[in-house]
Amino acid sequence: MPVQTPICDFNKKALPFKLKSTDNKIISLNDIKGENGTLIMFICNHCPYVKAVTKDIVKDCGELKKLGINSVAICSNDSINYPEDSFENMIKFSINNKFNFPYLIDETQEIAKSYEAVCTPDFFGYNKNLELQYRGRMRELKNLIPISEGESDLFKAMKQISETGQGPKDQIPSAGCGIKWKYD
Repeated sequence: MPVQTPICDFNKKALPFKLKSTDNKIISLNDIKGENGTLIMFICNHCPYVKAVTKDIVKDCGELKKLGINSVAICSNDSINYPEDSFENMIKFSINNKFNFPYLIDETQEIAKSYEAVCTPDFFGYNKNLELQYRGRMRELKNLIPISEGESDLFKAMKQISETGQGPKDQIPSAGCGIKWKYD
C-alpha cells in the first residue's frame, strides 16, 4: 500500500540545507532558489513510483526552468539496507535519466525529517519567497503507468505559483514508497 503525502501546509518556509550532489559539489537552498519558485523533490533510485514518473520529472523540470523555477532532488533513504539508493547508484541514476537538476544525498536523513518528507516521490513546491504552495502528485498513475494527458498536476501547480505566488487550493497527494529510515 503506497504512503501518501499530507495536505499542503501553505506558506510554511523552506528550511536551509547543505548537501553533497552527485557532481561532488555542496549545494545549499540558496544555491538552487529560483527567481519565481523552487521545487524540492524527495526521490530515490529504487522506488517503482519514482521510476514511473522520472521522465516526467526531467521534462517538467526543464520546462519549469524556463519559468524561473529551479529544481533539486534529494535522496534520504537508508542505503545500507537499500543499496540501490547508494551514492554511487545515485550518480548512475542521474546520468542514465539525464537529470537537469542537482541530485543530493541526505546521509543523516536530517533534511527529510526537517521537511517531514514521507514518501518517494514527495514534491515540495515553493514560491519565490520560499513559502510552500504545493505538496501534491506529479500526475495520475494507473498500475504504475502515467496517465499522460496534457500537463502534469505538478507542472500546472508550479506554473501557477510562478505567475501568482499561490498554489492551487485543491491538491491530490503524491503517493509512493515510504522513505527508508535508518533504525539504529
